[in-house]
Amino acid sequence: MHLWSVADHRFQYMPRQPFQSYRSARRLVFVLSSAILALGLCSCQTDGAPDITGSLGEKAEAGRAADTRRDVASYGERFRANPREAEAALQYGKALRASGQRAQAVAVLEQATIVHPENKALQAGYGRALADNGNFEQAFEVLGRAHSPDNPDWRILSVQGAVLDQLGRYEEARQYYASALKIAPDEASVLSNLGLSYMLSKDLPKAEETLRRAYGRAGASPRVRQNLALVVGLQGRQAEAEAIVKADQPTGEAAANVAFLKRLWSRKDGARADADNPKATAR
Repeated sequence: MHLWSVADHRFQYMPRQPFQSYRSARRLVFVLSSAILALGLCSCQTDGAPDITGSLGEKAEAGRAADTRRDVASYGERFRANPREAEAALQYGKALRASGQRAQAVAVLEQATIVHPENKALQAGYGRALADNGNFEQAFEVLGRAHSPDNPDWRILSVQGAVLDQLGRYEEARQYYASALKIAPDEASVLSNLGLSYMLSKDLPKAEETLRRAYGRAGASPRVRQNLALVVGLQGRQAEAEAIVKADQPTGEAAANVAFLKRLWSRKDGARADADNPKATAR
Protein backbone atom coordinates (compact mmCIF):
# COMPACT_ATOMS: atom_id res chain seq x y z
CA MET A 1 0.00 0.00 0.00
CA HIS A 2 -0.02 2.61 -4.25
CA LEU A 3 -2.48 2.33 -3.99
CA TRP A 4 -0.56 3.69 -5.65
CA SER A 5 2.43 1.20 -2.42
CA VAL A 6 0.52 5.26 -6.91
CA ALA A 7 -0.73 5.49 -11.69
CA ASP A 8 -1.10 4.96 -15.44
CA HIS A 9 -3.39 6.09 -18.14
CA ARG A 10 -4.52 7.06 -21.54
CA PHE A 11 -7.49 6.76 -23.82
CA GLN A 12 -8.89 6.51 -27.18
CA TYR A 13 -12.63 6.58 -27.02
CA MET A 14 -14.94 9.32 -25.81
CA PRO A 15 -17.89 7.93 -23.83
CA ARG A 16 -21.32 8.90 -25.05
CA GLN A 17 -22.78 8.51 -21.59
CA PRO A 18 -21.45 10.04 -18.36
CA PHE A 19 -19.67 7.63 -16.02
CA GLN A 20 -22.52 7.66 -13.52
CA SER A 21 -25.03 6.41 -16.07
CA TYR A 22 -23.52 2.98 -16.72
CA ARG A 23 -26.12 0.32 -16.11
CA SER A 24 -23.50 -1.92 -14.56
CA ALA A 25 -21.61 0.52 -12.35
CA ARG A 26 -20.48 -2.34 -10.18
CA ARG A 27 -18.85 -4.01 -13.18
CA LEU A 28 -17.11 -0.78 -14.19
CA VAL A 29 -15.83 -0.14 -10.67
CA PHE A 30 -14.52 -3.71 -10.58
CA VAL A 31 -12.56 -3.12 -13.78
CA LEU A 32 -11.07 0.12 -12.49
CA SER A 33 -10.29 -1.44 -9.09
CA SER A 34 -8.58 -4.34 -10.81
CA ALA A 35 -6.49 -1.94 -12.85
CA ILE A 36 -5.42 -0.16 -9.70
CA LEU A 37 -4.56 -3.37 -7.89
CA ALA A 38 -2.73 -4.83 -10.84
CA LEU A 39 -0.46 -1.81 -10.83
CA GLY A 40 0.24 -1.81 -7.20
CA LEU A 41 -0.59 -1.28 -3.59
CA CYS A 42 3.03 -0.58 -3.17
CA SER A 43 6.00 1.51 -2.30
CA CYS A 44 6.22 4.60 -0.22
CA GLN A 45 3.12 6.55 -1.07
CA THR A 46 1.07 3.45 -1.39
CA ASP A 47 3.17 1.92 1.09
CA GLY A 48 0.61 4.09 1.42
CA ALA A 49 -2.10 3.00 -0.95
CA PRO A 50 -3.47 1.76 -4.18
CA ASP A 51 -2.56 4.09 -6.85
CA ILE A 52 -2.50 3.58 -10.50
CA THR A 53 1.21 3.71 -11.26
CA GLY A 54 2.24 5.10 -14.53
CA SER A 55 4.58 3.80 -17.10
CA LEU A 56 7.98 5.37 -16.62
CA GLY A 57 9.44 4.58 -20.01
CA GLU A 58 11.35 1.51 -21.12
CA LYS A 59 14.74 2.53 -19.74
CA ALA A 60 13.36 3.49 -16.34
CA GLU A 61 11.28 0.31 -16.15
CA ALA A 62 14.28 -1.82 -17.09
CA GLY A 63 16.41 -0.13 -14.46
CA ARG A 64 13.78 -0.58 -11.80
CA ALA A 65 13.37 -4.25 -12.69
CA ALA A 66 17.12 -4.78 -12.43
CA ASP A 67 17.17 -3.08 -9.01
CA THR A 68 14.29 -5.25 -7.85
CA ARG A 69 15.99 -8.47 -8.94
CA ARG A 70 19.15 -7.40 -7.17
CA ASP A 71 17.22 -6.63 -3.97
CA VAL A 72 15.43 -10.00 -4.05
CA ALA A 73 18.76 -11.82 -4.43
CA SER A 74 20.58 -9.75 -1.80
CA TYR A 75 17.88 -9.69 0.87
CA GLY A 76 16.94 -13.29 0.14
CA GLU A 77 20.48 -14.40 0.89
CA ARG A 78 20.50 -12.41 4.12
CA PHE A 79 17.11 -13.82 5.13
CA ARG A 80 18.09 -17.42 4.47
CA ALA A 81 21.22 -16.93 6.54
CA ASN A 82 19.12 -15.83 9.51
CA PRO A 83 15.36 -16.27 8.95
CA ARG A 84 14.60 -15.11 12.50
CA GLU A 85 16.10 -11.66 11.94
CA ALA A 86 13.23 -9.17 11.80
CA GLU A 87 14.92 -6.61 9.54
CA ALA A 88 16.06 -9.27 7.09
CA ALA A 89 12.51 -10.62 6.83
CA LEU A 90 11.06 -7.13 6.42
CA GLN A 91 13.44 -6.13 3.64
CA TYR A 92 13.09 -9.46 1.86
CA GLY A 93 9.30 -9.18 2.03
CA LYS A 94 9.45 -5.66 0.55
CA ALA A 95 11.70 -6.87 -2.25
CA LEU A 96 9.36 -9.77 -3.02
CA ARG A 97 6.40 -7.41 -3.11
CA ALA A 98 8.23 -5.06 -5.47
CA SER A 99 9.03 -7.98 -7.77
CA GLY A 100 5.39 -9.09 -7.90
CA GLN A 101 5.97 -12.24 -5.82
CA ARG A 102 3.00 -11.48 -3.62
CA ALA A 103 2.23 -14.90 -2.15
CA GLN A 104 5.88 -15.38 -1.24
CA ALA A 105 5.97 -11.97 0.44
CA VAL A 106 2.91 -12.90 2.50
CA ALA A 107 4.50 -16.20 3.56
CA VAL A 108 7.80 -14.60 4.61
CA LEU A 109 6.19 -11.76 6.54
CA GLU A 110 3.55 -13.96 8.15
CA GLN A 111 6.24 -16.16 9.66
CA ALA A 112 8.20 -13.11 10.77
CA THR A 113 5.19 -11.68 12.63
CA ILE A 114 4.74 -15.00 14.42
CA VAL A 115 8.35 -14.81 15.63
CA HIS A 116 8.13 -11.07 16.40
CA PRO A 117 4.45 -10.39 17.24
CA GLU A 118 5.17 -6.97 18.79
CA ASN A 119 7.16 -5.63 15.85
CA LYS A 120 4.91 -3.00 14.31
CA ALA A 121 7.07 -2.53 11.21
CA LEU A 122 6.65 -6.22 10.42
CA GLN A 123 2.91 -6.00 11.05
CA ALA A 124 2.73 -3.06 8.63
CA GLY A 125 4.72 -4.92 6.00
CA TYR A 126 2.60 -8.03 6.44
CA GLY A 127 -0.61 -6.02 6.15
CA ARG A 128 0.57 -4.38 2.94
CA ALA A 129 1.61 -7.74 1.51
CA LEU A 130 -1.83 -9.14 2.29
CA ALA A 131 -3.44 -6.15 0.57
CA ASP A 132 -1.21 -6.66 -2.47
CA ASN A 133 -2.39 -10.26 -2.56
CA GLY A 134 -6.07 -9.32 -2.40
CA ASN A 135 -6.61 -10.48 1.20
CA PHE A 136 -8.32 -7.25 2.17
CA GLU A 137 -10.26 -8.25 5.28
CA GLN A 138 -7.19 -9.85 6.83
CA ALA A 139 -5.01 -6.95 5.69
CA PHE A 140 -7.24 -4.45 7.45
CA GLU A 141 -7.10 -6.47 10.67
CA VAL A 142 -3.31 -6.79 10.56
CA LEU A 143 -2.77 -3.12 9.71
CA GLY A 144 -4.78 -2.22 12.79
CA ARG A 145 -2.05 -3.85 14.86
CA ALA A 146 0.71 -1.95 13.09
CA HIS A 147 0.17 1.27 15.04
CA SER A 148 -1.74 2.43 18.08
CA PRO A 149 -4.35 5.15 18.75
CA ASP A 150 -1.88 7.04 20.92
CA ASN A 151 0.81 6.89 18.21
CA PRO A 152 -0.95 6.74 14.83
CA ASP A 153 1.01 6.51 11.59
CA TRP A 154 -0.48 8.52 8.71
CA ARG A 155 1.03 6.15 6.14
CA ILE A 156 -0.71 3.15 7.67
CA LEU A 157 -3.95 5.10 8.04
CA SER A 158 -3.77 5.81 4.32
CA VAL A 159 -3.20 2.14 3.53
CA GLN A 160 -6.14 1.21 5.74
CA GLY A 161 -8.28 3.65 3.81
CA ALA A 162 -7.13 2.12 0.55
CA VAL A 163 -8.02 -1.36 1.77
CA LEU A 164 -11.48 -0.21 2.83
CA ASP A 165 -11.96 1.32 -0.62
CA GLN A 166 -11.23 -2.07 -2.17
CA LEU A 167 -13.90 -3.55 0.09
CA GLY A 168 -16.38 -0.94 -1.16
CA ARG A 169 -16.52 0.79 2.24
CA TYR A 170 -15.89 4.26 0.85
CA GLU A 171 -17.26 6.39 3.68
CA GLU A 172 -15.20 4.49 6.25
CA ALA A 173 -12.15 4.78 4.04
CA ARG A 174 -12.48 8.55 3.94
CA GLN A 175 -12.49 8.71 7.72
CA TYR A 176 -9.06 7.10 7.66
CA TYR A 177 -7.83 9.52 5.02
CA ALA A 178 -9.17 12.40 7.11
CA SER A 179 -7.24 11.10 10.13
CA ALA A 180 -4.10 10.76 8.02
CA LEU A 181 -4.48 14.32 6.74
CA LYS A 182 -4.76 15.66 10.30
CA ILE A 183 -1.29 14.26 10.95
CA ALA A 184 0.15 15.11 7.52
CA PRO A 185 -1.91 18.05 6.18
CA ASP A 186 -2.20 18.17 2.40
CA GLU A 187 0.08 15.13 1.97
CA ALA A 188 -0.08 14.45 -1.77
CA SER A 189 -0.11 10.64 -1.49
CA VAL A 190 -3.08 10.69 0.90
CA LEU A 191 -4.96 13.18 -1.24
CA SER A 192 -4.28 10.99 -4.26
CA ASN A 193 -5.74 7.97 -2.50
CA LEU A 194 -8.72 10.04 -1.41
CA GLY A 195 -9.23 11.13 -4.99
CA LEU A 196 -9.19 7.52 -6.14
CA SER A 197 -11.74 6.73 -3.43
CA TYR A 198 -14.11 9.28 -4.95
CA MET A 199 -13.41 7.83 -8.38
CA LEU A 200 -14.31 4.32 -7.25
CA SER A 201 -17.58 5.58 -5.78
CA LYS A 202 -18.27 7.34 -9.10
CA ASP A 203 -18.03 10.90 -7.78
CA LEU A 204 -15.72 12.07 -10.56
CA PRO A 205 -16.00 15.85 -9.99
CA LYS A 206 -14.98 15.39 -6.35
CA ALA A 207 -12.21 13.01 -7.42
CA GLU A 208 -10.88 15.62 -9.84
CA GLU A 209 -11.04 18.40 -7.25
CA THR A 210 -9.11 16.30 -4.73
CA LEU A 211 -6.51 15.12 -7.21
CA ARG A 212 -5.91 18.70 -8.38
CA ARG A 213 -5.14 19.58 -4.76
CA ALA A 214 -2.67 16.71 -4.64
CA TYR A 215 -1.18 17.69 -7.99
CA GLY A 216 -0.55 21.20 -6.70
CA ARG A 217 1.56 20.00 -3.78
CA ALA A 218 5.32 20.28 -3.98
CA GLY A 219 6.93 16.90 -4.34
CA ALA A 220 3.82 15.18 -5.68
CA SER A 221 4.83 11.99 -7.48
CA PRO A 222 4.14 11.31 -11.17
CA ARG A 223 1.40 8.97 -9.98
CA VAL A 224 -0.66 11.93 -8.81
CA ARG A 225 -0.46 13.54 -12.25
CA GLN A 226 -1.49 10.24 -13.85
CA ASN A 227 -4.38 9.68 -11.46
CA LEU A 228 -5.64 13.18 -12.26
CA ALA A 229 -5.35 12.48 -15.99
CA LEU A 230 -7.30 9.25 -15.58
CA VAL A 231 -10.17 10.96 -13.78
CA VAL A 232 -10.27 13.84 -16.25
CA GLY A 233 -10.38 11.37 -19.13
CA LEU A 234 -13.14 9.33 -17.51
CA GLN A 235 -15.27 12.46 -17.69
CA GLY A 236 -14.84 12.54 -21.45
CA ARG A 237 -12.09 15.19 -21.59
CA GLN A 238 -9.43 12.96 -23.10
CA ALA A 239 -7.49 15.70 -24.87
CA GLU A 240 -7.11 17.57 -21.60
CA ALA A 241 -6.11 14.34 -19.85
CA GLU A 242 -3.40 13.65 -22.41
CA ALA A 243 -2.06 17.18 -21.98
CA ILE A 244 -1.87 16.67 -18.22
CA VAL A 245 -0.02 13.38 -18.45
CA LYS A 246 2.44 14.62 -21.08
CA ALA A 247 3.33 17.91 -19.38
CA ASP A 248 7.07 18.28 -18.72
CA GLN A 249 7.72 14.65 -19.65
CA PRO A 250 10.35 13.35 -22.07
CA THR A 251 8.80 12.34 -25.38
CA GLY A 252 9.26 8.60 -24.84
CA GLU A 253 7.82 8.63 -21.34
CA ALA A 254 4.91 10.82 -22.35
CA ALA A 255 4.02 8.46 -25.20
CA ALA A 256 4.21 5.43 -22.89
CA ASN A 257 1.96 7.11 -20.34
CA VAL A 258 -0.59 8.10 -22.96
CA ALA A 259 -0.59 4.55 -24.30
CA PHE A 260 -1.29 3.20 -20.85
CA LEU A 261 -4.14 5.64 -20.27
CA LYS A 262 -5.67 4.52 -23.53
CA ARG A 263 -5.50 0.91 -22.41
CA LEU A 264 -7.32 1.79 -19.18
CA TRP A 265 -9.98 3.73 -21.04
CA SER A 266 -10.31 0.81 -23.42
CA ARG A 267 -10.93 -1.46 -20.45
CA LYS A 268 -13.60 0.96 -19.27
CA ASP A 269 -15.12 0.81 -22.73
CA GLY A 270 -15.11 -2.99 -22.53
CA ALA A 271 -16.83 -2.86 -19.16
CA ARG A 272 -19.51 -0.65 -20.65
CA ALA A 273 -19.98 -3.09 -23.53
CA ASP A 274 -20.43 -5.93 -21.06
CA ALA A 275 -22.95 -3.87 -19.12
CA ASP A 276 -24.91 -3.16 -22.28
CA ASN A 277 -24.84 -6.84 -23.31
CA PRO A 278 -26.84 -8.99 -20.85
CA LYS A 279 -25.30 -12.17 -22.19
CA ALA A 280 -21.79 -10.83 -21.72
CA THR A 281 -22.61 -9.60 -18.24
CA ALA A 282 -23.98 -12.97 -17.19
CA ARG A 283 -21.02 -14.89 -18.58
